[in-house]
Amino acid sequence: GTADGRYVGPGPQRRATGMTGRGTGDRVAQGPGAMMADVLAGVSRLVQGELALAKAEASERLQSAKQAVVQVAVATVLGMVAVNVLAAAAVALAVAAGLSAVWASVLVGGGLLLLALGVAQDAARRLREAGALPKRSAASVRHDVETLQTMVKPNAAS
Repeated sequence: GTADGRYVGPGPQRRATGMTGRGTGDRVAQGPGAMMADVLAGVSRLVQGELALAKAEASERLQSAKQAVVQVAVATVLGMVAVNVLAAAAVALAVAAGLSAVWASVLVGGGLLLLALGVAQDAARRLREAGALPKRSAASVRHDVETLQTMVKPNAAS
């Protein structure tokens, strides 16, 4: 055959490189069944390659998410330290304004406690709203339970 795998001259006909990636001369050309097997093998390799790529991309995303969680944890710790330092500065400012150290600490601590309670109440309200069943669904479920109870009660008395 020629360099590009075409048949030239007598002898068995050989096929050019197909989807399998095999070069010419690897086997004698066969019928449609062999071609279909080559196509299916090529499709299989293509799908496997796509799956490997998707797995690699998912792994990269997971690694990025892990780094983000670590950064959030570090930011949280730094934020807590910053609030502590600012609270100490507020106490020092109140003492400089004439309050005793005890009352300055109570004032700043109480203010921060009220702020924390307000944030916690707002978060709890939002969670209740997000987790609550829609009113119509809850009413429908309640009605279904009542219907089942009335169906079961007469049968239990029999």
